[in-house]
Amino acid sequence: MPIATPEVYAEMLDRAKANAFAFPAINVTSSETLNAALRGFAEAESDGIVQVSTGGSEFASGTKVKDMVTGSVALAEFAHVVAAKYPVNIALHTDHCPKDKLDGFVRPLVALSQERVAAGKEPLFQSHMWDGSAIDLDENLSIAAELLDQTAKAKIILEVEIGVVGGEEDGVAHEINEKLYTADGDFLKTVDALGTGEKGRYLLAATFGNVHGVYKPGNVKLRPDVLKRGQEVAAEKLGQAAGSKPFELVFHGGSGSLLEEIHEALSYGVVKMNVDTDTQYAFTRPVAAHMFANYDGVLKVDGEVGNKKAYDPRSYLKAAEQNMAARVTQACENLKSTGRMLAG
Repeated sequence: MPIATPEVYAEMLDRAKANAFAFPAINVTSSETLNAALRGFAEAESDGIVQVSTGGSEFASGTKVKDMVTGSVALAEFAHVVAAKYPVNIALHTDHCPKDKLDGFVRPLVALSQERVAAGKEPLFQSHMWDGSAIDLDENLSIAAELLDQTAKAKIILEVEIGVVGGEEDGVAHEINEKLYTADGDFLKTVDALGTGEKGRYLLAATFGNVHGVYKPGNVKLRPDVLKRGQEVAAEKLGQAAGSKPFELVFHGGSGSLLEEIHEALSYGVVKMNVDTDTQYAFTRPVAAHMFANYDGVLKVDGEVGNKKAYDPRSYLKAAEQNMAARVTQACENLKSTGRMLAG
């Protein structure tokens, strides 16, 4: 399938919310990790989301160029070509973008998609994230409102974050404290500032104890009831029936979360869950195994010539792709998106 159109992406999210499942959003940094994500979704018969962060985009542009827009555009263009060979729908997304990187990342990408749409083409990306969690909520939502107006013109969905995700990702670090739990008033301010779709569609990354990084199961103290309460206070404010879910929610920092906590979050309207730490390890583990098992082939030990088949990058990157794909497939199973592809 080609990369999801805005209409297909909207249908993907509508179906996820209506049926209490979510799409894994897999961070990629290269053509190899992108291929792994596509393979994993295809093998799970699940549509999905592929995303690039600021650091991942800079890396993808090459260590000499180090330009976020160049790298993200290159990966997106590659995805548009390769994804057409797979039977699933894939949406392209950019991950956490703090205030100091908006002008060098999200705003130029939104402008690029606006130009494409004006020319009768589809947007390059289907959604972008603005991460204003490090600044005052009022300023966060003011910037979000401005961006929502621009993304709507580009037929793009905006993702915003209220509350703070703990831990560290791409050099952005937050302490683990009470700010990890989004307050009722934050949900209400979000409705006031952004509406519920009439000003443009957006996804909401509300926080309920989420932490980026590596944690064993049980070490992350999640409170999914925060999401339930957020939906309730927003529905009450909007005069909607009990049980309504005005927000389409995003789950960040899911590594180490218990499966029952993930499933509870899905029941409260989570439609997207970011997966990065676990897929990074899944990609790297076979590479490490190859190097240890073939040390005398990948190294020219004691003046020998090594083994070209062993140090050919394809020999270990194929294994890395397959193992990461298997972890993506597991994520689809955990999020209940397996077998739910629109094409099926």
